[in-house]
Amino acid sequence: MAGAAPATKTKVSLLLSVETARPGDEITAAIEMRMPPGWHTYWRNGGDVGDATATKIDWELPPGITAGAIQWPVPEKLNDADIITYTYHGTVLLLVPLKVASNLQPGPLELKANVSWIECEKSCLPGEGKVQASFTVGSVGKASAANQRIELAKAALPKTGTQLPVEAVWDAPPDAKERAILIHVETQSKPAIFDFYPDGTSGTKIEGATTSLQIATNKVALRKLVTRDEPTTPWPTELSGLLITGTSGTTNREASEIRLKIKSTADGATSPSGGNLARSGSKSLLPMLGLAFLGGLILNIMPCVLPVIALKILGFVSQSREDPRRVRRLGIIYTLGVLASFLAMAAVVISVKHAGNAASWGMQFQNPQFLIGMTLLVTLVALNLFGVFEVLLGGGAMNAAGSLASKEGDAGAFFNGILATALATPCTAPALSIALGFAFAQSAAVILVTFSAIGLGLAAPYLALCWHPQWLRFLPKPGAWMEQFKKAMGFPMLATAVWLFSITLVHFGKGAAFWLGLFLVLISFAAWVWGEFVQRGNRGRTGARILTILLVLAAYGWVLEGELSWRNPIAPSQNRTGLENRPDGIQWQVWSPEAVDQARKSGRPVLVDFTADWCMTCQVNKKTSLEITSVRDKLKEIDGIALLADYTRKDPAILKELQRHDRAAVPLVLVYPADSGKPAEILPEILTPGLVLTALDRAAGRKK
Repeated sequence: MAGAAPATKTKVSLLLSVETARPGDEITAAIEMRMPPGWHTYWRNGGDVGDATATKIDWELPPGITAGAIQWPVPEKLNDADIITYTYHGTVLLLVPLKVASNLQPGPLELKANVSWIECEKSCLPGEGKVQASFTVGSVGKASAANQRIELAKAALPKTGTQLPVEAVWDAPPDAKERAILIHVETQSKPAIFDFYPDGTSGTKIEGATTSLQIATNKVALRKLVTRDEPTTPWPTELSGLLITGTSGTTNREASEIRLKIKSTADGATSPSGGNLARSGSKSLLPMLGLAFLGGLILNIMPCVLPVIALKILGFVSQSREDPRRVRRLGIIYTLGVLASFLAMAAVVISVKHAGNAASWGMQFQNPQFLIGMTLLVTLVALNLFGVFEVLLGGGAMNAAGSLASKEGDAGAFFNGILATALATPCTAPALSIALGFAFAQSAAVILVTFSAIGLGLAAPYLALCWHPQWLRFLPKPGAWMEQFKKAMGFPMLATAVWLFSITLVHFGKGAAFWLGLFLVLISFAAWVWGEFVQRGNRGRTGARILTILLVLAAYGWVLEGELSWRNPIAPSQNRTGLENRPDGIQWQVWSPEAVDQARKSGRPVLVDFTADWCMTCQVNKKTSLEITSVRDKLKEIDGIALLADYTRKDPAILKELQRHDRAAVPLVLVYPADSGKPAEILPEILTPGLVLTALDRAAGRKK
C-alpha cells in the first residue's frame, strides 16, 4: 500500500514493489514525485544554479530493513538564459533498493521516510513531505500493483558503462581559475544527441554548457569548462557522470554512467578506451601480453590449481617411460584444453560487454548454478581418485562428469586443461590483475589475445616438461605406489569440493548446508552403487542401475529442485555484507562511495578491502596482512576507518570501482590519505603486514 503526503507544490508518495517479501529478499522502494505543469525538481547534480539541491530521503525503517542509495533516472537538461540545470518534470520515480534481513519473523512492517527537495517554476521553494507504506514478511513473495511501474522505471535507468571507446583529457594547461576538459569518443559518425551530464564535485565545478567537436573522421569530442573556487584548490583527477547519446533520426536517448581518469595533454592520450576505463596506447599491448603470460604462469602455484597439479604429476609419472612423441602429443592436447577454456571465457566477456553490461574476472563464481555444478564435478573427481567408481570408455551418465579426470589419454589430457582453468579463475596472481584490467577495456581481438596469453602461461610448465621428457628423470619410477598416490591426491580435490561447498552457501537461505550436503551424499551413494555393483559386481546389475537412477533423480528432483530451489537463489540479504567483526578484530564498515567521501571529509585515513569469499588471494591477504593485531592497532592509533567491499555476489557499484582503478578482479586494497586532496594508494595484490602498516602511516602523514 502507499500513502500520499502533502507538499508545497510537488506531491510525494511511497510505492513498494511487493505486497509480501520473503526473509533475505531485496525489494525496491520508489519515491513518486508528481509536479504541476511548469514546475521541476533536480537531479543529483542540479547544475549551474547554486540552490539547485538534490532531493533527499531520510528513512525511518524498522529493524532488519536497510536502504541503499538513490538510483537516479536520466534528467532533462534545462537551458534558461544560458543557465544550465538538470531537472525532472511531470512525474518521476526515485528508486531505492531495500534489503530484508534473512532472520526477520513473518508479519507486517511499516516503512516511513521524510522527503525534502527544491521545486522551481519562476522562483524556487523548499518542499518537504512525509511518506509511508507497508508490506508483509512471509514465506511466499507477492508483487504489488506498483511493481510493473517500478520495473519500467528500472529499465529506464542509466546503464553501467558504455560500449563506446571514451576517454577524458585536459585540453590545455590551466590558468588560475578555469580549465577546459575534452571527452573523446570514437564513433563512425557524430551522434544526433551527444552530451555529458557531470556529477557534482567539491571545490571545483564543471559548467553545464557543452561544445561538441568533430576532431577526426572517427572521433568526436565534448568540451566542458571546469572552474575552481580558489587557486589552491586541486584540479579533479577523474570525471564521472552520464554520457548521453542518440542515433540519427530519433529522439531516444541512451544514458551511460561513466567514471574516467583525466589524462593530461602530455600523456599523449590518442587512443580512447572502451567503457569507463582509461586505455593505454597500442604500444602497451606487448608488455601487457607479457604480464598476462607471467600471471598465467604464476597461477600454477596458486592454491586454486594445486589439486589439478597433483593429477598432472601423476600423469607425468605414468608417461615417463612412454614414447616421447605420445608424451608431447598429450602435452599439446592439455594445452589445447587450457586454451579452449580461456577462449570460451573470453567469448563470455565479449558477449557480456556487447550486451551493455560489465564483466569481471571470476564472475562465474558469483553464479550459484555454476558453483553447484563445480562442487558436484570436483566431488566426483575425488571419488574417482579414491576408486569409488572406475573410468570406463562408453560409460553412462553417472561417470560422465568424473570419467575424464584421471585418464591419461587424449580426452583426459584435454579435460585436465579445462579443469585447471576452471579452478584457476578465483585466483588473481600478481601481474595478472594489471593485464586483465587492460584487456577488459579493449576490443574483442585484444581480449582474445590476452586470454590466450594467460592460458599459454598456465600450460607452459606442462608443455615444456612434455617436450623435454629428460627433465622428468627427477620423478620416481612408475610402480605399485602410484595407486596409493592416486588415492592420496583425492584429498586435495575433496578439500577443493569443501571450499566450493562453503562459497555456494552464500546464495541460499537457512538450511542450505543440509540440503546441499544431502545432495552430494545421494550423488556419492549413487557413484558407489554404480562402481561396486555395476562396474565390479557379478550379480544384480540391473537392480543397481535402477537404484543409481533413482538416487540421481531424488538428488535432483527432491533436493535441488524441491528443497534447495537451486535455480532461484535468495536475493542478497542484510547479513551478507561481508561483515563478520570479532570483538578483538578490525571493526569493518560496509563500503560505498558515499562512505569513502564522508570519511575523507572528516579528515580520517581510510583502508578499503575489495574482497570475495571465492577469492583465495583475498583470504590469504586477510589472514596474513589485514585482520591482524598490528594493523588493528595502527588503525586505532591513526584514527583510521576500515571499509569492506564484499564482491562475493554481483555488485555493480563494486565492479565500477574496480574498473575505475584499472582492475578486472579482486583483490583490490586501497588506502586513502587523511588529506582529501590526495589520491588513494593502491597496494599490491599480494600483501605483507609491512606494506599495509607503511601505507597507513603515509596516509596519516607520518611517512612519505
